[in-house]
Amino acid sequence: MGAYFKSAPISVSGIGEHTVDLTIRKVGKVTGEIFEQYLGDSLFMRGPYGNGFDVKEYKGKELLIAAGGTGVSPVRGVIDYFSMHPEEAKKVTVIAGFKSPEDMLFKDDLKRWEKNLNLILTVDQAPEGGGYRTGLVTEYIPKVVFENIENAAGIVVGPPVMMRFSTKAMLDLGMKEEQIWISHERKMCCGIGKCGHCKIDDTYVCLDGPVFPFTKGSKLID
Repeated sequence: MGAYFKSAPISVSGIGEHTVDLTIRKVGKVTGEIFEQYLGDSLFMRGPYGNGFDVKEYKGKELLIAAGGTGVSPVRGVIDYFSMHPEEAKKVTVIAGFKSPEDMLFKDDLKRWEKNLNLILTVDQAPEGGGYRTGLVTEYIPKVVFENIENAAGIVVGPPVMMRFSTKAMLDLGMKEEQIWISHERKMCCGIGKCGHCKIDDTYVCLDGPVFPFTKGSKLID
């Protein structure tokens, strides 16, 4: 049965009282069908399954969030929360990286976050004189200054290579593995624990995750 399940780039990027925001990249048959057939229509959803980033883990701490590209989607809720409740964290730094200015997501949110949080927005490349900060997310992590690294927390979401070097940079700053959270949602396929494509040893990423503390997530190598 697993052969019929295909992964699709769909992320939950916000949950309201009676709404769910989804960020969907149109890249294939499944996502194309959503874009072309469901405008103004209804879409059946099952769930929720698995977990997300729990804001309780980060309250009262110096929080560093590093997100690359569509990796901003699953952390949007956390960033939004502390943007609206900045007094509930010691400090929040968000480093968000995109390929180009045209690839930026949530542009209205970025403007709002910049007012209440320390937002570092960077692109891989931009037109000369455009006023954009350029460079990889990993270049800016070592520049973040903490008052007390023992009371810090880190979140990393993005492409695998970016996540690898971002978590390493946070560890180099003095964070411990248990202070860092990552998401493995890229490994998910069916999302309901049936196809087995995301199963690593005895862990189902879609049911047991996709968010894991780095102590667990770093060992989920397939």
